[in-house]
Amino acid sequence: MDRNSITGIILITIILGFFWWMNKPTEEQLRQIERQRDSLRKVELAKLEAEQAKDVAQAEEKDTVIAEIKDSTKLHDELIQRYGLFADASKGTNEFITLENKELKVTFSTKGGRIYSVELKNYKTFDQKPLIMFSGDQNRFGFTFTYNNRVFHTNDLYFTPKQNGNKIDFIINAGNEGSLAFSYELPEDGYMIKYAIESKNLDKIITTRRGGLEMEWKVEVPAQEKSPSFERRYAGVYYKYYQDEVDHINAKTTDEDIVTKIKWIAYKDQFFSSAFIADEYFLNGAVKVEAPKDEERVIMTATSYLSIPFEGTKTTTFSFYFGPNDFKILKAYKDIDLQKLVYLGWGFLRYINLGVIEVFHFLEKYINNYGIIILLLTIFIKLLLFPLTYKSYMSTAKMRVLKPQVDAIYEKIPKEKAMERQQAVMALYRKAGVSQLGGCLPMLLQMPILFAMFQFFPASIELRQKSFLWAHDLSSYDSILDLGFNIPFYGDHVSLFVLLMTATNLIYTHINQQMTQTSQQMPGMKGMMYMMPIMFLFFFNNYAAGLSYYYFISTLITIGQTLLIRSFVDEKALLAKLEANKKKPKKKSKFQQRLEEMQKQQQQQAKKRR
Repeated sequence: MDRNSITGIILITIILGFFWWMNKPTEEQLRQIERQRDSLRKVELAKLEAEQAKDVAQAEEKDTVIAEIKDSTKLHDELIQRYGLFADASKGTNEFITLENKELKVTFSTKGGRIYSVELKNYKTFDQKPLIMFSGDQNRFGFTFTYNNRVFHTNDLYFTPKQNGNKIDFIINAGNEGSLAFSYELPEDGYMIKYAIESKNLDKIITTRRGGLEMEWKVEVPAQEKSPSFERRYAGVYYKYYQDEVDHINAKTTDEDIVTKIKWIAYKDQFFSSAFIADEYFLNGAVKVEAPKDEERVIMTATSYLSIPFEGTKTTTFSFYFGPNDFKILKAYKDIDLQKLVYLGWGFLRYINLGVIEVFHFLEKYINNYGIIILLLTIFIKLLLFPLTYKSYMSTAKMRVLKPQVDAIYEKIPKEKAMERQQAVMALYRKAGVSQLGGCLPMLLQMPILFAMFQFFPASIELRQKSFLWAHDLSSYDSILDLGFNIPFYGDHVSLFVLLMTATNLIYTHINQQMTQTSQQMPGMKGMMYMMPIMFLFFFNNYAAGLSYYYFISTLITIGQTLLIRSFVDEKALLAKLEANKKKPKKKSKFQQRLEEMQKQQQQQAKKRR
C-alpha cells in the first residue's frame, strides 16, 4: 500500500468518527429507544400467547368433536342395537301441524303421527270457551307391533310429516326395506276426516298378533256442559256390530269384550262424539270405561282395544268423526247407523221421537225462538192426543155420575165382603155401559209420548245454549236462585220451570180428585196422588229446562182441555143415558166371563180357608 492510500484511509476514519460523535444519541434518547423496544417485545409476546391459546382451543374443540362423534356413534349404535330399523324413529323433536276447515281445527303431532287435539269451531263450552274434544295427553291413539322380539307403540315413535294442502302424511322409514305412513285428509267442510294406514313390505319386518295391528285408543272425555253429573247420564261408549245393531255401555266403570267384527266405535257425551269408523271392519277387541272418582270436569275415561286387519303391502282406510250429535247431520250416514248416537229411546219410543224431530225441524225453518217452537210442538201433540183426553174424561164423568149408586152398594155390602162389593160395582158399570178401563186406557196410551219427550229434550242439541225467558240454556237446568249449599236429591239451586210444572201437576191432581171416587174406595191413594208432583220437584230440578217447560205447558193445556170439556158435558143428560143403558140387554164379553169366573174361584177358595 502506498503513502497516499494510507493517508486516505486515515482521513475517512477520522471523518466517520466525527460524524458518529456528532450523531451519538443522548441518554434520554437511549432510554426512549429502550422503551419502544420493550413495547414491541410485549406486543410480540401477546400475539404469540394469543396464537398459542387459539391453537390450544382448536385442539380442545377438536378433541370435543372427536368425543361427541364417538358418543354419537356409540348412541346411534345403541339405538340400532335396541330399535333396529326403527332406530331413527325412536328419537326426534315433537312438532305440531294444524289443519282447519269451516267446522274443525285439528292439530297433529309428529310424535305418534296422531291427532293431538280437536276443536269444534262453531260451538263453545257452557262458559263460552273454545270447545275442545280432547287435547294432548287426554288422547292416546296408536298401534302396537313386534319387531326383533320388542313391542313397539307408534305413539312413542317420531314420524316425518309431508303436507300437501289439507292432506298430511306421517312417515316412518324402516331402513331400505319398508315404511309405515299415516295419512289424514280434512275436507273443505264437515266433520269427517279421512284416515289411512299405508305400509310397504312391513310384513317382512314386523309381526302382529292374530293377523292384525293392535289399536289402542284412550280418551279422557272432558265435560262441556254446566252440570257434569247430568251430562254423564247421556255419555258412554257406542259401537256398531258389523252388519248388525248398535250397542253401548254407559259412563259408569265397566268393560265389555267384543268377540265379533264391528263397524265403528264412538266416545259420546251428551251432545258431541268422537268416532273411529272402518271402511271395512275391526276384527275384535274390548272396550272399557272408567268413571271419575269425584265430580271433576271429566265425564269418563274411555279405552278401546281393537284388532285391525293388516297386510304388509296394503292400504287400510278409515274415517274419524269429530262433531255434534245432531240428527240432521248424522242421518247422512244412516247406512252405518251413525245417527243412533242420538239416543231417542228404546223400541217404539224411538219412532215417536223420529216423528217429533220432523215436526221440530219443520218449525225450526220458520221460527228461531226455541221456546216458541216447544210451545207449538206441545200444542200440536196435545191436539193430536185430544180424542184420548176426551175419552178419558167421559169415562171418568160416567163413573162420577154413578158415584151415588156405588156409595149405596158400599153401604149395603159390608167391607168384610170386599169381593162381593167389587162384583156388585162391576155389575153396575156393565149394565150402565161403563168400562173401568175407559179412563185409564187413554191415559196409558199417552204415556209413551211423555216418555218419548223425556228422551228427546235432553238429547236435542238444537236446544243447547238457546235461551228463553229466564232460562239461559234450554238443554240444562234453569236457576232463579243459587242456594250456596246442596240439598240431597234436590240440588244447589231452584228451577222455576220445575216449580211451575209441580204447581200445575198439583192443580191437575186436585181436579182429578174431585172428578173421581178414588178417595172413598182407596183413601190412601189420595195422598199418593199428591206425592207424585212433589217427587217430580226433586227429580226434575237438575234436568233440562226445555223438558220441564214442555211438561209445564202440556199439563197446563190438559187442565184447560179438562175444564173446557166439563163446561160442555151435561151430567144429568149423561146419567139419564146411563140409566137407559141399564134397560138394554147386555151380552157379556169373553173377558168379563173370564173375570167373573176367576172371582167365583177366588170366593170358593176363600170359603175353603174358613
